[in-house]
Amino acid sequence: MQGKTVFDVIFKKAIVVNHDGQGARDIGVIAGRIAALGDLSRAHAGEEIDCAGLYILPGMIDSQVHFREPGLEHKEDLQSGSLAAVLGGVTSVFEMPNTKPVTDTPERLADKMRRARHNMHCDFAFWVGATRANAPLAAELERLPGAAGMKVFMGSSTGDLLLDDDEGVSAVLRAARRRVAFHSEDEARLTVRKNRQIAGDAGSHPVWRDAKAALLSTERLARLARAAGARIHILHVSTAEEAEFLRDYKDIATIEVTPHHLSLSAADYARLGSLIQMNPPIRAARHREALWQALQQGLVDVLGSDHAPHTLREKQQPYPASPSGMPGVQTLAPIMLDYVNKGLLSLERLADLTAHGPNRIFGISRKGRIALGYDADFTIIDLKRQGVISNAGSGSKAGWTPYDGKKVQGWPVGTIIRGRRVMWEGELVSAHGGEAVEFIEALPRRP
Repeated sequence: MQGKTVFDVIFKKAIVVNHDGQGARDIGVIAGRIAALGDLSRAHAGEEIDCAGLYILPGMIDSQVHFREPGLEHKEDLQSGSLAAVLGGVTSVFEMPNTKPVTDTPERLADKMRRARHNMHCDFAFWVGATRANAPLAAELERLPGAAGMKVFMGSSTGDLLLDDDEGVSAVLRAARRRVAFHSEDEARLTVRKNRQIAGDAGSHPVWRDAKAALLSTERLARLARAAGARIHILHVSTAEEAEFLRDYKDIATIEVTPHHLSLSAADYARLGSLIQMNPPIRAARHREALWQALQQGLVDVLGSDHAPHTLREKQQPYPASPSGMPGVQTLAPIMLDYVNKGLLSLERLADLTAHGPNRIFGISRKGRIALGYDADFTIIDLKRQGVISNAGSGSKAGWTPYDGKKVQGWPVGTIIRGRRVMWEGELVSAHGGEAVEFIEALPRRP
């Protein structure tokens, strides 16, 4: 059979890492989808790509990025953000709604879709911002083409979206049919504690936005979700207390953590200052250790970068004038691969957190697995390669990273989207091919 089949592309001699472990396999691709797995040494193809010594993972899906378009393009735009993504081995992204204007209507979602298609370098979906006004329409909004689902900001962050009262949150949960994503910080506590900010000291950021603000919000959210019979996804969980609490809510709640909450701690404010100012904040080391334990014990469902760039000039303003957020989509893979080499994480678990997990909890159609019939989206890595993360290598318009100068082992060398080499050995080789991600719960009806 394999001798007669002609593939468009064969990826040869790689170690394939997927849902059934890792092993030496070839992958044959036809029309952008996986058509064969195994020994294809006697098959023919229009293109053969030698991957000897490399690992092929399911294409990494970053389900939380802020690409700032429209309205804040001086920080980032869809094209530059997606360049950073593919340079980092990421094949698909879900972009956040806190742009200017916010993404909260069908027209504004459609505008982002027009801006993205064949302009972005990776595939994409867009979160729709939940408001009091659009809550009754959640079931319609979340099924629109390109919609990743509804996103709720329970605590104020960058932008104008905030929905912090029980009635408003419950309205979204009752109306939505898909999983709803949340930024979970208690706005009332943030308001009361704002006087804890110390001018010029970014280290006071986690004192103001303390662990209790996160826990109070997450406890309230879990209670509201149970009452509504709704599914929730809690973004960038940052505290030991939340991880402990959420053990009893895995029937309704899924959990995201970020590389920066796994790799940095409050001790790093002395060196990096407002460069690592995030919402929710980088916290004391005990929280980082608890998140690692939660990840290793299977409590965590996905890794998201929360890529949230600002210009270096903006970030260098004295705290608290400095905005919260930092780039992260390009460094997600190198940071986490370094932990693989240190023995804290297996490649199989990394694939679960960045591909299988998003596929499972968001209901992504044909992405997130290396299996027959799925899109040929791959992140190809050299686990032995040593590299240095640098500002100079940034694809983001922001042009900086808090990891500047960090040495890591393990590096993405290829980004493959629907069988096309988009990035190879650090170079963009196939541009502007981005298409919308589809979701099982919102598939268009076809004859």
